[in-house]
Amino acid sequence: MLVLQSFVARQWTPLRYGNGLRVGAHEFQARRGRNSRIGSTARVVWDPENLFGAPQTGHITRRMIQKKLSSDAEQDEIARQETQRQLDRQRAAREARVVPESDAGLIEFFLETQAQEIEFEIARCRLRLTDSFLSFLNTEIASLKFKINRTQDIEDRLVELEALQKVLTEGIEAYDRLATDLVQAKERVARIFASKDKKATLLEMVASNELDRSLLVLLDQNIVTARSAGQKEAADFMTKIRGAVLKYITL
Repeated sequence: MLVLQSFVARQWTPLRYGNGLRVGAHEFQARRGRNSRIGSTARVVWDPENLFGAPQTGHITRRMIQKKLSSDAEQDEIARQETQRQLDRQRAAREARVVPESDAGLIEFFLETQAQEIEFEIARCRLRLTDSFLSFLNTEIASLKFKINRTQDIEDRLVELEALQKVLTEGIEAYDRLATDLVQAKERVARIFASKDKKATLLEMVASNELDRSLLVLLDQNIVTARSAGQKEAADFMTKIRGAVLKYITL
């Protein structure tokens, strides 16, 4: 019994440390463990010499903003690349279309051309769209109108040809009106090409109302001609000029 009491007394003998606070040996060890863990993660709050500088705040917000800006830039680049791919596909499709030599073939060519490409093809084929061709188209329409037995296929064909006749007639008139401005447009294009500060020149031309559709038509024709001749650099340069003109032009 005496031995047991002596053992208990040794285990629970109060110790004195620090500022004189008396605790048991087991509690002292527990407190040491807690204090060591707390000390390892404690933040410095007393810095009279300002060695650590002011606390930095808002870093999460900055990271979020930077991430959003990076994401926006990536999306813009993706959109730009997709636009360029669409332009490349459109250009390739235009170059792949072969204009037939016969009047009958030219009619079928326009019937198969998508609506958004008709204006481009009218400009490209303007020299082929003569009075002789329009007379041939009119004869085709008349021959269908006066058929005795008009099937549904004939009716559908007649509707297509009459619609094509209307589109071509209006398109040719619009193109010819633009063609009257081509001489001045050539002078404006030459002025843009020769300018060292093309943006400033374009702004001057905007102020004097010199940017119009005739300028775009001329650029389109020159781009097609340059590509057909294998002059890729010249065509790319004029394509960039066309894009700059579109930023300021009012169609």
